[in-house]
Amino acid sequence: MCGITGIFAFNEVGRFSMINLANAVDQLSSRGPDFGDSFVDYFVGLGHRRLSVIDTSASGNQPMSDPTGRYTIVFNGEIYNYLSLRETLVKQGMQFRSNTDTEVLLQLYMTEGPTCLEKLNGFFAFAIFDKEKNTLFVARDRIGIKPLLYHFDEDKFLFASEMKALLSFGIEKQLDYISLKQYLQLNYIPAPHTIFKQVKKLLPGHYMLIANGQMTVQPYYQVSSEPAYSTTQKHTYEAQQKQLLDLFEEAVQKRLIADVPLGAFLSGGIDSSAVVAMAAKHMPQLNTFSIGYLDEPFFDETRYANLVAKHCGTNHTVFTLSNQDLYAYLFDMLDYLDEPFADSSALAVYILSKYTQKQVKVALSGDGADELFAGYHKHMGEYRMRTGGGLASLISTFAPLWRTLPKSRNNFLGNKIRQLHRFTSGTQLTARERYWQWASFATEQEAGNLLSSTTQQALEASLYEERKQDLLKHIQGESLEDFNDILYTDLHLVLPNDMLTKVDMMSMANGLEVRVPFLDHRIVDFAFSLPTDAKINRHMRKRILQDSFKSILPKELYNRPKKGFEVPLLKWLRTELRSLLENDLLQDQFIEEQGIFEVKAIQALKQQLFSKNPTDVHARIWGLLVFQHWWKKYF
Repeated sequence: MCGITGIFAFNEVGRFSMINLANAVDQLSSRGPDFGDSFVDYFVGLGHRRLSVIDTSASGNQPMSDPTGRYTIVFNGEIYNYLSLRETLVKQGMQFRSNTDTEVLLQLYMTEGPTCLEKLNGFFAFAIFDKEKNTLFVARDRIGIKPLLYHFDEDKFLFASEMKALLSFGIEKQLDYISLKQYLQLNYIPAPHTIFKQVKKLLPGHYMLIANGQMTVQPYYQVSSEPAYSTTQKHTYEAQQKQLLDLFEEAVQKRLIADVPLGAFLSGGIDSSAVVAMAAKHMPQLNTFSIGYLDEPFFDETRYANLVAKHCGTNHTVFTLSNQDLYAYLFDMLDYLDEPFADSSALAVYILSKYTQKQVKVALSGDGADELFAGYHKHMGEYRMRTGGGLASLISTFAPLWRTLPKSRNNFLGNKIRQLHRFTSGTQLTARERYWQWASFATEQEAGNLLSSTTQQALEASLYEERKQDLLKHIQGESLEDFNDILYTDLHLVLPNDMLTKVDMMSMANGLEVRVPFLDHRIVDFAFSLPTDAKINRHMRKRILQDSFKSILPKELYNRPKKGFEVPLLKWLRTELRSLLENDLLQDQFIEEQGIFEVKAIQALKQQLFSKNPTDVHARIWGLLVFQHWWKKYF
């Protein structure tokens, strides 16, 4: 796990940006605290920061060139099947100078070119320069676990693991107002776009080839959203469970390979508990780590994490934090963000990563299971919408009541009313519009009202709608048979742009590698081959996952409410952050001078925040504060 950056100049004007390569590499030091270096060949510069995990010797340092000097690679990630790939290459006559997966990847590309991507099991973003052909090959892993941003113009191509490195090359910073409007709804910015017009994200499962001043982008992986009934219906539900367990065990085993201390996150939910149970089977005395909330018992799940740790015999550590402890790291986390990102649970992941990194260098995580196997409340809501029935009708009948009752994420009753209100708000919408609304913290109108008239004039409404529909294009039908469309959209929207971005940023900010067994591409393919009823029914979300692991997990984990990785935003905005909100970042005069937002709309939000019925407004204000903190840093 590392940080990469580079430049491919097309002329002397583009080559002038080469002077910034060293600074760009330095910007990635937290991603790779163990070593940093760069490679320069007149028009091409490649930079690398290393977090040593496999073959920690100097022979694994990057940029790495082959013995002839024709090919040079910078690589971020891990290739879990590198040993079997290496064995095959050795039989073909290849010789190796290190024990790294980096050299295996380089040799595989030298042998097979872009088709090598089909043989890789892992997560990655890498670039390979071919000096003889004068080309640069850049690729990102199938699911988007590792990031890759780029800038392309008539003079040069730039790439980096993080925006801060890319901006070091001196590119123009011009706000993308469509991205801003989507951010105000989702609290993150969907790929391939970023907050800047001049910067894009390479989509998951894609590669690029830079040659002769031209850029070609191609997909190499695409999971089908259509259930493979021809294969899965031949097997019983019990056989499908066994297949999932076999795939998962192999995925976990592959992710236990490391030449440094390794552990696992353990929240107490089914997903992380399944990872821990399987890892502990193959690694006795596994180190596991949890966060406990001293002042927030509603969100504290350490009781369940302790049960799993005891059940699996792990060396368990709980980092019990007060609200003041959480607040102490808030601005460190915000300062690391180089694009607006307002998933508030990022703070918890940041702190968990910081504390975990003191004991291990690699941690396994349960991320991805909710998106693959229908684990969110919105999935149950969509299921009930598509199946109808008395309960859905009854909930909708009381829509006026849900609108008026107080709603909050911070207690059971308020959260339940919030969920019921969100459900009824989607009953009159199409499947696409309902998905977008349930994925958002603000409606399109609410987000638009926050923007000043000047900003709205600069925002092309037709282009906004085009981008939105592109994100929702996989949702085709309204029937239960089409339910995989919802999960497929999650796989392309929520998972890479919110969940995986969060884990990558917060772990890399602290020099910790996080591995995600559920996102082994074979498990992803298997999940989308299953019919809907294997994943969700009227009584259970993540059905096959829960049933498959029942025999190896404590029974107390089942039939309890799902809780997120929350932080006490509402309390902070009303107390510790109030001065920042009212006298600095959202102060009327600052908003007017900035010219991006509408003062009266933000005043109304602040008024609602301090009312008796704040609903989800704290999440929207948090999104504004994150943007404003970022804007002051970069502008």
